[in-house]
Amino acid sequence: MTDTTILTVGTDTVTTRRPRLAFLGLGWIGRHRMEAIAAENAAEIVAISDPSPEAIEAAAGLAPHAARCGNLEELLSLRPDGIVIATPSALHAEQTIAALEAGVAVFCQKPLGRTESEARACIGAARHADRLLDVDLSYRHAAAFLALRDAVAAGELGPVHALDLTFHNAYGPDKPWFRDRALSGGGCLIDLGAHLIDMATWALGARNLRCTSAHLYAGGQRLRGETVFQAVEDYAAATLETPEGGVIRIACSWNLPAGCDAVIGVDAFGTQGGFSVRNENGSFYDFSAHRHHGTQSEQRIAPPDPWGGRAAADWARRLAENLGFDPACESLGELAAAIDAIYARAAA
Repeated sequence: MTDTTILTVGTDTVTTRRPRLAFLGLGWIGRHRMEAIAAENAAEIVAISDPSPEAIEAAAGLAPHAARCGNLEELLSLRPDGIVIATPSALHAEQTIAALEAGVAVFCQKPLGRTESEARACIGAARHADRLLDVDLSYRHAAAFLALRDAVAAGELGPVHALDLTFHNAYGPDKPWFRDRALSGGGCLIDLGAHLIDMATWALGARNLRCTSAHLYAGGQRLRGETVFQAVEDYAAATLETPEGGVIRIACSWNLPAGCDAVIGVDAFGTQGGFSVRNENGSFYDFSAHRHHGTQSEQRIAPPDPWGGRAAADWARRLAENLGFDPACESLGELAAAIDAIYARAAA
């Protein structure tokens, strides 16, 4: 690492150094996360890699002094402190484990793995290497969703027994590999539903979820049996239960004719009140949050809120503080387990 800085936080002294970062995969997401980290001067970008020359050129505008590498092996040979991975899903686990075994911290796009076993293998590699591992579950850093989590944590809603979560994307993915199950690990469930399940576990602290019903569709036809693991679903609906008896209902889709770009929302209901998060005017980025008291409602959060790159910048800051393995990443295994359970239930 470079550029040592001494910070005083309360009575503690924290030594930070700008970590040297490599970027693998430079599509829109990869470049956006690079912009977020560069904007905060949170790291030195030392190497970039992507099969597309156009993507390399676009990224080089953000990091003109970064080495241009042909593959992951070349990136790791430069011994960066961390790597940001934004490649097709089928590559995430293998690339993450290779980086961690080389002593390099990882920030990976979701899903960390196509299955629970792949995700847990990555977590095990991070634990063994004592390296920081995180996944770009970016909604955790949006003010509206943080307000939901804070309200639950403060006990404002009382015990939460019902949660409804929705994410409909009117467009669907723009890259062919998303429609190949071997490469993607699944369809809208693993792509969008992952955010919904993570919100349930992160905001509510729900653990050990049990899937009680699941319906997957592709082109309007319900997927059953082995077709669940062969086709790529474009609509998913599922119900999960917590060990305490709480119910979590999720619905997500690609290319749904919803009359707007996106429909994204969370409704949480407890014994002392409710809380809702909604996207505004079909936006993927603008969210409002409201706390409900019976028939009355008060707004807690209103847009704008430029949250998109905060997860990557936060990982870079924690890496600068020389943080190693973070046990919080164990929740990534539980997220993958819940997704696996939905696919298995749909196939039953």
